[in-house]
Amino acid sequence: MMDILLKLIIVSLCVVVVKPSVIIQRYDDDCVLDPELVEEIASYQNVTKYIVNEIKAGLGHTMYQEYTEFIDKFGARPSGTDVLERSIDHMINLTKSKGLADVTTEELEVPHWVRIHESASMIQPHLKNIAILGFGPSVSTPPEGITAQAIVINSFEELDKINAKDIQGKIVVFDAHFISYGDTVVYRTQGASKAAKKGAVATLVRSITPFSIYSPHTGAQYYEDNVTKIPTAAITLEDADLMRRLQDEGEKIVLHINMSSTFDTKKSRNTIVDLKGTVHPEKLVIVSGHIDSWDVGQGAMDDGGGMMISWFVPVVLNLLKLKPKRTVRAILWTAEEAGLVGAQAYLNKHMDDLHNINLIMESDEGTFKPLGLDFAGSKKARCIVQEVLKQFAPINKMENSGYPGSDIVIFVRKGVPGASLLNQNEKYYWFHHSEGDTMNVQNINDVIDCSAFWAAFSYVIANLSVDIPRT
Repeated sequence: MMDILLKLIIVSLCVVVVKPSVIIQRYDDDCVLDPELVEEIASYQNVTKYIVNEIKAGLGHTMYQEYTEFIDKFGARPSGTDVLERSIDHMINLTKSKGLADVTTEELEVPHWVRIHESASMIQPHLKNIAILGFGPSVSTPPEGITAQAIVINSFEELDKINAKDIQGKIVVFDAHFISYGDTVVYRTQGASKAAKKGAVATLVRSITPFSIYSPHTGAQYYEDNVTKIPTAAITLEDADLMRRLQDEGEKIVLHINMSSTFDTKKSRNTIVDLKGTVHPEKLVIVSGHIDSWDVGQGAMDDGGGMMISWFVPVVLNLLKLKPKRTVRAILWTAEEAGLVGAQAYLNKHMDDLHNINLIMESDEGTFKPLGLDFAGSKKARCIVQEVLKQFAPINKMENSGYPGSDIVIFVRKGVPGASLLNQNEKYYWFHHSEGDTMNVQNINDVIDCSAFWAAFSYVIANLSVDIPRT
């Protein structure tokens, strides 16, 4: 099972690294829809305003308080931990307390990597403590640690040009500056194996972020088959810049790294909350976010906010006594950070039912000021979604990156229409996978606005007379 999980992690991480750095605007001006459908969509104006107003007037404030209490009570919720399972139990009980009893879980095996001890220091040219944050599931150093000369490298292309004898026995420091997450995250996910092929004994990676107040950022990495596994960790932008300058000045850099961790597997659960459809209960509009997080910060932004606004959709529609034709299903994915493991398990289990997913949605890139949707689907599907978005102006922007969300990408690749929340998240990667991911990052009005848009849009899609068409 562990080998299977590791392969799933590798496949899932490869999904991340191919994500394009440029989002393509796909707001179609040449849409031609049936006039009756356009009229039907326009007829939802009163109900969408009702949903939005009710959430903004009070229900959303209650949700935000429950969100705050959830984050403060459980904090970080790493894959395979007891705290993650207790947080899942909490959301199940909270759902039932809101009068929605149709909540189930699906059990699966997940990775369980535990960070035990990490430290690093520069020995030459002068003594300095170096802040590090290991990437999961990094292997440990020997008990005595690793002391070796460091070599600072800008890119994989530069690494390829360097003779292996000049890498042998050294610590490779990847100093790739942030361009976009998709462009730069490859140094975290692939750097250890690429450096190990040339004989490196460890890698340190400039944190995948455009901003730092001496804050390292963690994340998942993977080891290639038949390549020596070496310890790998993030360092701060400040220390990466320091080592770059020292190397350029001709100084010899010697580092000492000590890391210890454990890795095994545990049981976890995807959590499913259903508001059953009145006409087509077998057809699904799925809203989702992942309940797990990394072991630093509180997991408030990644992905506590997205998880909470998705959970809230069937709950609030039920409270408002709005029962759409199709089932609205909220899924709280487990073990996303470990490599989309929960989503992959759901996909495998429900492969024969994919034709019943009308639309799958995810919020996993922040719950800041909402702007619209990143949508992937056929042209006619885009036209329908675009027409529905007119109900929510100015939250009516539509883009198509080709890879909306994280967990849902594997469904989109199977032909399922998918959408992720588009929001004003320019500072998302300032806090991503770091100790800075706390409730202080969030703004109550923005989160409530996200939840109102998310719920109202989901209701319209779930209640339309037509399905979202596929290619």
